[in-house]
Amino acid sequence: MRKWIWGALALLFAAGLVAVGNWLSYARAPLPEALAALQSDARVSVAEERWISFTPAGPAPRTGLVIYPGGRIDPRGFAQPARAIAEQGYLVVIVPMPLNIAAIAPKRASEVIEAWPGIERWVLAGHSVGGTMAASYVHGHPDAVSGLAIWASFPAESSNLADRELPVSVIYASEDDALAQPDKVESRRHLLPPHARWVLIEGGDHHQFGAYEVAGPRPERISWAEQQRQVVAATVALLEEVAAGLPPAASASAGTAN
Repeated sequence: MRKWIWGALALLFAAGLVAVGNWLSYARAPLPEALAALQSDARVSVAEERWISFTPAGPAPRTGLVIYPGGRIDPRGFAQPARAIAEQGYLVVIVPMPLNIAAIAPKRASEVIEAWPGIERWVLAGHSVGGTMAASYVHGHPDAVSGLAIWASFPAESSNLADRELPVSVIYASEDDALAQPDKVESRRHLLPPHARWVLIEGGDHHQFGAYEVAGPRPERISWAEQQRQVVAATVALLEEVAAGLPPAASASAGTAN
């Protein structure tokens, strides 16, 4: 009888470990559009190794973008905007995170920067919790990057960047129903430089910054393609500013993406 009880407990324990492992490793899967963006062609070479890198054809880029994915999202889910940005002449590197949570390894940008010594200027971008961790990295490494793009997110109170001179763009969505509703994003203005650009995507939502599976039906106020276009355009504008070595552009109030 005792052996039976101990055997049953062992099975329950093993089943529990499997369940916990499955929960910890869960990530929203990339959509077909994202997987298609991972294919190399004459314009962009894609490598899926330690990181997911997108290298544009032509002259070697001198400015690069590091992307921290949102929480519990397969990093490949951000391949489409990464590729579109690379097509404009920038190296783009998506950084996979342990258990798909950037908060576990917020300093991984340092490894990317070290791996590409030919890049002269880096911009760090992050979606959702990845955006919060990107701001944290910039706060702790003031000389490592030349610009910051926050997608559908905001800095933590411990990452005050108000006195920094680097260009910053906050790109957020009017219909965000996660933790980055416009009022919450804008309530952190005091943590960012006065010259930060605030780009509000009218009709956009939290998940269309990438292309990954989302449970349940979602109302589409603007198309996935249109939101992606606006996210890419706003991020490329920041990269152009950084690449040109221009001083941070002034922005008096929240704007709308073009």
